[in-house]
Amino acid sequence: MGAPRTSVADRALGKMVVGGILTTAARRFRDREAIHCVGTGRRLSFRQINQRCNRLAHGLAGLGFAKPDVVAFLCSNRAELPEIYFALAKLGLVGIPLNYRLAPTEIVALMQAMGASGMIYETRFAAAAEQVKAGLPQVKTFVAIGGSAPDWAVAYEDLLTRSSDAEPDVVVEEHDPFYFNLTSGTTGLPKSYVLTHLNNAVIGQMFECYDMSRNDVIMTVFPAFGRVGYAWIVAGILFGARNVIMDFHPEEFLRLVEQERVTLLNLVATMGAMALAEPTLKQRDLSSLRGLVFAGSMFPASLREKVQAHLCPNIYEYYGMQETGALTISTPEDRKFRPESIGAPMAFADVRIERPDGSLAGPNELGEIVGRSPATVTGYFENPEKSAETFRGGYVHTGDLGLMDEEGFVFIKGRLKDMIITGGQNVHAAEVEETLLAFPGVADCAVFGLPDDMWGERVSALIVREAGQGEITAQTIEAHCRERLAGFKIPRTILFDTQPLPRTPTGKVQKFLLVERFSGENP
Repeated sequence: MGAPRTSVADRALGKMVVGGILTTAARRFRDREAIHCVGTGRRLSFRQINQRCNRLAHGLAGLGFAKPDVVAFLCSNRAELPEIYFALAKLGLVGIPLNYRLAPTEIVALMQAMGASGMIYETRFAAAAEQVKAGLPQVKTFVAIGGSAPDWAVAYEDLLTRSSDAEPDVVVEEHDPFYFNLTSGTTGLPKSYVLTHLNNAVIGQMFECYDMSRNDVIMTVFPAFGRVGYAWIVAGILFGARNVIMDFHPEEFLRLVEQERVTLLNLVATMGAMALAEPTLKQRDLSSLRGLVFAGSMFPASLREKVQAHLCPNIYEYYGMQETGALTISTPEDRKFRPESIGAPMAFADVRIERPDGSLAGPNELGEIVGRSPATVTGYFENPEKSAETFRGGYVHTGDLGLMDEEGFVFIKGRLKDMIITGGQNVHAAEVEETLLAFPGVADCAVFGLPDDMWGERVSALIVREAGQGEITAQTIEAHCRERLAGFKIPRTILFDTQPLPRTPTGKVQKFLLVERFSGENP
């Protein structure tokens, strides 16, 4: 006789899998409000979210999807997004959360590369879905959220209505793949890597640093197609907090913080600057906020002081990569003693500073920041060359220069990687430079980041024209880029020069000289 058969729910609760988080929350928090979807006005309890997730999972199974099929989804911050994440988790499917800022051609290429056989999309992004349908015959099933579904797609709510709300009977393991996370690539398409259920089920360790509980009202304004926004969705479910989910608009954001009595939320520096510039700020009562969490881009000290004075005095900052998850945390208490530090390593994170030869640097010695944690992935999808470069010796090499003091606090001092972080988005200079060099008459170019109070860094380009190509303008360059790049990758400052770019004897552009030269330039 074999071992006694147990229910899926029992198996899930015995291991660190994402579906088990929601199953448990539905039992613990029942009819407490879990999600307030600003875009639709819908308010859902923990029990209702779990039931809808189960219905979606059964609906997808009825359409022919089974573990480990790959399903892409394209959706803004609304209640359906957490439903999709958890439904895929319970069914053992592998998701591709798509960045809605990408061009339709980029979306098609990504889905093809990762073997997607289905797509769930919000009808506001119908143009992208139509291009997928035309370009990828292997994608046979489309599910449309909101509005009217075309005759070649299934309406999301119809799919849920005709499905069961019982727990799916699918065995999911900790190391099963859960979703592809996309990060900016150096050329062409973004890099991607597979996050396992374990990578995502350990998220609670980060949020314990914020003392999150069922008494909190949190807000998800980070786009939840990315790892940070997704983490806040899971955290709300895990800790029983009420989650206000919305796309970020400064005026609406401030109004809802007051109306919903939000206590804790995550921003990038750009969002903080936009909130400070909002004319209605002085009219809002933000006294419910007990903490603001910042990550994803440079946070200038001058901006931090304004945020503390006008939004919330208690600031948390964490550091990490998409590939690592959070590695260090700086709490309001830490700021009193180490105001310039990005904090000390989080629980279960292993952070060190390495010399160029790979040996361990001493206290206050400059080197590369490397790290790992239970949330860390082990390589890029079908990209062994980049994997070998980044994942070495059991650690992720961040490309950031820094040091660690005697008490374990980490300080960032610069970058080894040629990457610009603007508004929380990663932009690899090489990709933009390749696009610029394809424009007729561009002899040479350099793309770099300039300091910006709003965006952290501003994507900037210095272009050397070929002789006799004076008709090239910033407007023609911008139009060229807009056809080929996501909006956040397009240079905001476009400069021209007749002199060769400053280079090292080995031919590498000395971009630090360009940053020094043009830091006073207006966008």
